[in-house]
Amino acid sequence: MSEKWKVADLPDQTGRTVVVTGPTLGGLGHHTALELARRGARVVLAGRNPAKVEETAGAIRGEVPDALLEALHLDLASLASVRAAAAAVEQIGAIDVLVNNAGVMATPYSRTADGLELQMATNHFGPFLLTGLLLPQIADSGDGRVVNVSSLFHNYALKPPLGNPRDQIGRYSKWRVYAQSKLANLYATAELDRRLREAGLPVRALAAHPGFSGTHLAANGQYGRSSGGVATILDAGVRAVAQSAAAGAWPSLMAATADLPGNTFVGPAGPGQLGGAPRKVGRSRLARDEEAARVLWEISEETVDLRYP
Repeated sequence: MSEKWKVADLPDQTGRTVVVTGPTLGGLGHHTALELARRGARVVLAGRNPAKVEETAGAIRGEVPDALLEALHLDLASLASVRAAAAAVEQIGAIDVLVNNAGVMATPYSRTADGLELQMATNHFGPFLLTGLLLPQIADSGDGRVVNVSSLFHNYALKPPLGNPRDQIGRYSKWRVYAQSKLANLYATAELDRRLREAGLPVRALAAHPGFSGTHLAANGQYGRSSGGVATILDAGVRAVAQSAAAGAWPSLMAATADLPGNTFVGPAGPGQLGGAPRKVGRSRLARDEEAARVLWEISEETVDLRYP
């Protein structure tokens, strides 16, 4: 691998199976899946809206006619949906890489059917359950990876989310909770990698963040849509000043394929980590709190009713 990683460094993925969550057309998951399919991987597109998943699959096949793609219905905000998706994906056999890309940003306060705050459910608890359920198949690959997509926003979390996840204490702050959910991604990565090494399993856990990328995430979070009225204005404003979603996918691609140790965090190398070629980056002091990571892990296992194998 060259000193400055680029998409051309992606090795041949023929014979490898990758699950990518959140493959919305034009988003990070779409571009992550596209480049892996371009290199020959079988890619499972896991999303909550079947029509939108098919839209992304069509766009990928438009560039890679012989792409090996499969669709998987997955709503990370529903623990029942996560379990159903994991059961459905058993038939594909070994999984080389799971990219936990899907997420929501700064949504208004709401609770899921499981009684969980929507952002923590979608960004942390759903992926935590999915990873645990798929872990035997990831280990079966002989050299598996889990890539959790975090965010620069983890730096703005003032404390770890270690309370009862079904309780709302104090005034709800959508940006504070978003930051905590992205901090939770880093805790989950560090603690999972530690436990994998302790158990001697052939799997590494890594994290990535896309910098400031031109996706629909902000508009969808604020207004529940990416077009129409103020949503169109916000979406256009983000894309005008951000790097492309394709570039935002580079850290995830590097984390998924490059020769890196477990618990590596990959992000853009440009000023403020907002954009540019990907490299290994640091994380906040709070994100390096090993005890908080352990406690959140125990809370998460209890919340999703799963003990990792």
